[in-house]
Amino acid sequence: MTATYTFDVFSSLDGYGAAGGDWAGYWGKQGPELLDHRLALYREEQRMVFGAHTYRTFARMLAASTEESEVRDPWVTRMRGLPATVVSTTLEGPLDWPDADLVSGDAVDIVARLKEESEVPLRSHGSLSMNRALMAAGLVDRVQVTLFPVITGRTGLDPVFGGAADFDLELLEHRTLDGHIQELVYRPTPHA
Repeated sequence: MTATYTFDVFSSLDGYGAAGGDWAGYWGKQGPELLDHRLALYREEQRMVFGAHTYRTFARMLAASTEESEVRDPWVTRMRGLPATVVSTTLEGPLDWPDADLVSGDAVDIVARLKEESEVPLRSHGSLSMNRALMAAGLVDRVQVTLFPVITGRTGLDPVFGGAADFDLELLEHRTLDGHIQELVYRPTPHA
């Protein structure tokens, strides 16, 4: 059996994964429904997969945060407690993550092997360039986009699908959270 791989990403309406300027986390739009839903998603047994950049970002954010900060939302704490594979050719261990394996090599080869061997679903939050490569290789089963109601044209950082191949998307699930945040789950297929 092949494990399902979900590319889970936050995005502004104009396709950025983050923003500079005075934007706060979640672009300041989070509410209780979003946070409860995220925690429910991460309660399920699964293995996280991160690229080096995203791992470094999470590790730095968590190290600089306090227990009361929004960085330590319950879903993030739960995510950090899940087993993880960090794919990198630049990082050296040990990693500051409770149950993380550092694997050096090509992400496509590593994730293809994980999909064959894993007894639990695989999920990656962020890791944009790695997930674009995995989509191009046909290894992403689900793209889960949490769309925040903002346009960050001047301050947007990290274009989520910048440089990606072309894909057709089949909508599998959708929901509105807190009356204004959209979660869209798609099955991607390369556009021929």
